[in-house]
Amino acid sequence: MAAPSAGRRRLLGLGGALALRGPSAAAAVLPASAAALAPRGAAAATVHHLLAKLPSAVVAQAGELHRLGAGTMRWFGLHVYDAALWVRESAWDPADTFALDIVYARDIAGKALAESSITEMKRVGFTDEAQHARWLPAMVRMFPDVGRGDRLVGLNLKSGAMFFNQDRVLGIVDDPVFARAFFAIWLDPRTRESALRNRLLGKA
Repeated sequence: MAAPSAGRRRLLGLGGALALRGPSAAAAVLPASAAALAPRGAAAATVHHLLAKLPSAVVAQAGELHRLGAGTMRWFGLHVYDAALWVRESAWDPADTFALDIVYARDIAGKALAESSITEMKRVGFTDEAQHARWLPAMVRMFPDVGRGDRLVGLNLKSGAMFFNQDRVLGIVDDPVFARAFFAIWLDPRTRESALRNRLLGKA
């Protein structure tokens, strides 16, 4: 997928920078205040259809998981992505294997995903700059540019985190601290979007 053009407007949001095509060529960087809304109407159909089953490559690595919860991320009404959390048991266990499943509704540059992931890790308490210096290049190498309908899955493993684009393995970060930091963006109580966290955990 081609990288977003310089003429797109960028809006920083949870888990990535949203690059919107617009009539203005001016870049506007705004603080994130996205709303995690309950899926409804067409959005509900998107969540239930696209996130109804994990990609086979993820299942082959993780075994059978079931969907605990799902939610839709919106930024001032704009549909950014749908997300689901897949777990082994009846509740989320951060020490167990689980998958965070995201289907995007907007264009987001892979590098922006990586950079904003570091920003959000800092927000939830992972502030070691030496770790960030190792993690950022790894994410930049792995994360592709995404567009509407593209699906990325992050799989939590005891040794670290593994990432997939549909059924294609993107790579592995062999660092359990990285895995805790990355998934904390969505699942830590200090997350930017507590409403989305509650929906992923099946609490709303």
